[in-house]
Amino acid sequence: MPLTINAADYTNLALEERDGGVWVVTLNRPTKRNALDIDTIEELVQFFSIAPRADVRAVVLAGAGDHFCAGLDLIEHHDEDRSPADFMHVCLRWHEAFNKMEYGGVPVIAALQGAVVGGGLELASSAHIRVMDQTAYFALPEGQRGLFTGGGATIRVTDLVGKSRMIDMMLTGRVYQGQEAVDLGLAQYIVEGSSLEAAIQLAERTAENLPLSNFAICSAVSHMQNMSAMDAAYAEAVVAGVVNTQPDARARLAAFADKSGARVRPNE
Repeated sequence: MPLTINAADYTNLALEERDGGVWVVTLNRPTKRNALDIDTIEELVQFFSIAPRADVRAVVLAGAGDHFCAGLDLIEHHDEDRSPADFMHVCLRWHEAFNKMEYGGVPVIAALQGAVVGGGLELASSAHIRVMDQTAYFALPEGQRGLFTGGGATIRVTDLVGKSRMIDMMLTGRVYQGQEAVDLGLAQYIVEGSSLEAAIQLAERTAENLPLSNFAICSAVSHMQNMSAMDAAYAEAVVAGVVNTQPDARARLAAFADKSGARVRPNE
């Protein structure tokens, strides 16, 4: 029996279930520019641990107010005055949350506006698709604050923009926005209007795919990137053997064969 998600169990995340198994998960600390404190991270761990087993077909990750996420809650970090060991465990919880997003098998579409900075960029880079509006800007200001990334930027942001740009962002505080951010891979889409509305449309389209196909796309690709080429080729064949023979795909294959299904066409 599928698990149940209870929105009342969450304080720092606002949850909305929409039709078709799409959930909108909103960082709900707008007065803090949705900065990530440890309680928010724990709620992300909780939600994304349950989502694959709760018939969640796609997730839109958004931020309340004018900003997506300004990163680590620096006030909490200052006030806690953590030991090195304590902060190491905080970072490991961040990795737990973000790994559950990237590897969990449920498509995650991030709707970005305003600040996508520091840990906010680490969070966004854990999503499978990122949609930005015209206000969104990206930065890693850790160097100026006497900090170092702890939520996976060295892995995911470097994968998006390359090592040299990643180091430049951290050393100089360089800010990317607009079409340049898309060209670098920080987002895949840029919209004139609401990034949330565009992300919901993408999530609804994604949720129409078969769940097993989405699971493979949103977990196996990342796992295979961590393998040698030979191991990845073998793993890809195994995953394809399972996914491409699933009974639920028969009707879709039949529609393609009898030409009743939609064909791929270039955008007009």
